[in-house]
Amino acid sequence: MTSVLLWSFPLFSSIWPVLRKVFIIINHQRIKNRQKENIYLHCNKGKDEVSMLVAAKTSGATPLVIACRNGHYDVAEYLIEKCHADLEQPGSVMFDGEMIEGAPPLWCAAAAGHLDIVKLLISCGAKVNTTTRTNSTPLRAACFDGHLEIVKYLVQHGADIEVANRHGHTCLMIACYKGHLRIARYLLSLKASVNRKSVKGNTALHDCAESGSLDILKLLIDYGATMDVDSYGMTPLLAAAVTGHSHIVEYLIKIPHLVSRKERIDALELLGATCVDKKRDMMGALELWKRALHDRYFGDGPPIPKQRSPKVAAYDYVVEITNPENLDDLMVDPDEMRMQALVMRERILGPAHPDTSYYIRYRGAVYADAGKFNRCIELWNYALDMQQSMLERLNPMTQSSLFSFTELFSFMMGEEGKQNTRGRVVPSVNVLDILNVFNKAVREIELGSLMLQRIPNAERDINYLTRVMVITLHLACLLTRLLDHHTSTEQVTREIHKAIFDLVKLNIKARSGRMMLHLACCRDAAILGRYPACQFPSPHLAEVLLKVGADPNVKDDDGNTPLHLAAMTKPCPTGVAQVLLNNGAHIDLVNINGETFSDLLKEQQVHEIVNTTKYTRLSCAAARVIQQFKIPYKGVVPVALESFIEVH
Repeated sequence: MTSVLLWSFPLFSSIWPVLRKVFIIINHQRIKNRQKENIYLHCNKGKDEVSMLVAAKTSGATPLVIACRNGHYDVAEYLIEKCHADLEQPGSVMFDGEMIEGAPPLWCAAAAGHLDIVKLLISCGAKVNTTTRTNSTPLRAACFDGHLEIVKYLVQHGADIEVANRHGHTCLMIACYKGHLRIARYLLSLKASVNRKSVKGNTALHDCAESGSLDILKLLIDYGATMDVDSYGMTPLLAAAVTGHSHIVEYLIKIPHLVSRKERIDALELLGATCVDKKRDMMGALELWKRALHDRYFGDGPPIPKQRSPKVAAYDYVVEITNPENLDDLMVDPDEMRMQALVMRERILGPAHPDTSYYIRYRGAVYADAGKFNRCIELWNYALDMQQSMLERLNPMTQSSLFSFTELFSFMMGEEGKQNTRGRVVPSVNVLDILNVFNKAVREIELGSLMLQRIPNAERDINYLTRVMVITLHLACLLTRLLDHHTSTEQVTREIHKAIFDLVKLNIKARSGRMMLHLACCRDAAILGRYPACQFPSPHLAEVLLKVGADPNVKDDDGNTPLHLAAMTKPCPTGVAQVLLNNGAHIDLVNINGETFSDLLKEQQVHEIVNTTKYTRLSCAAARVIQQFKIPYKGVVPVALESFIEVH
């Protein structure tokens, strides 16, 4: 595809054949002398035209960036020497399924492993420490994919081995994480900082432990790596245990000057929990827990009793086993063994660690698959409470938990009474369960909005808040569906209305200044989950929102009312439009482009949707006449009417 920019200037009509030839050469990897000569002849038409040509981007990348990314040396050489392409002009390129923004040509060549192009660019003056938008250098890119010769060449030409990306990850850290032993050894020989920490406090030793690179881990220890803790209080030993790398754990616990007795015990217990939840290796877990208990009570020195944790309903009130003989009894009760693993992990990692809530949610999902929905809901609520108490507001993990609840409730409502794959009948969803989660979601919106208000406008990102609002709206939609259910009572109806009123009264705006009613009336709010029990726009939800006080004529940043957004849906949902109009929406309000509801309808006539006569008010008609004939009204009519006239 060609850039829109190319078609915007007439002068490119004669240059386009040149660009096309360049991309044919790049895409098909065919370099022919005659083609190069043709490009040269066209490029001689004018320096300005050539400069615009080589600076033009296709899918976010210039011809030089594309050539460097794909290893086309002749094209890169020609663009640099004959067309004088900018060596530092960045572009967007795809690596391993991820879009890299602001990647300079040298970074692209280094990341892709094209040593010849790296040499070409540096010989022509490319800056060796230039970075991407995330502050990744060409050297770090080469370390990521294990291109040792490029690493050496870049270092020889001035690359700084200590430049970290925006997360504080250095070249040594990424080489260790990716398991590139020779690169790690080379960087260490250059005195790379072995104990340097990232933004989140992890070191290269953490990265080795997480990835399972034992040889590199031994190398780091030889160079003086220490057992530091990251921001979660995790040592490399615990990092290896939580990821299930038993060979790393077994190696480290035998080094007494690095690992204390308590750290050794915790690592064995955590590794056992990982065997239960990640590897489904019950026998392996029991053996590890027995070793840990023996070391705890019969090892060198006095016993180290387990810290007693409060009994938790979500864990079936299990108490951690302290007697090795009692461990064997777990083999006949797999459920208790799984709960033991959850209790153990929470004690060792703490509630703030992501893996603590992750495995609680994982266990809940396993119960849901088995048809034990109550156990799932109980565990997921416990994990959600943990996240909301420990994480910053609007955290992606909290969002994920809320979304999982939405999918679960949607599935239960859609499959109620049917048998699942294990022969269990899907039960009715309990309205109190949805209300409980809904109220937590509303609280997340409220506190998340307050958090954002404390952040300067330039740094404020409203996307997370918008996502939580949309998820909460889907929960509200599920609640409104229950209003018509045969089990719905007057008390349930009041509770649902009260909960949705609490949401509406917050008056919080999502992206583009949209309120809850806006979101309920447009298709953009639809969550593409596996079990879409609610379709958006939703007339049922809009009606309840209006009933509890939502403003039918509220406008977003573009001046669109909920009725405008409904009109933009193809086709416009008749039910939503009628609900809005029946509850006070003005059919002739205009947005900032001067468009009304009827103006925005596509392939539909307004009379096919509503009876305009029924919803046209005399006051609205008068306001339109004033606007149409530009009759001066400010200072003439009461102030309260000025805004009314203005929007017609």
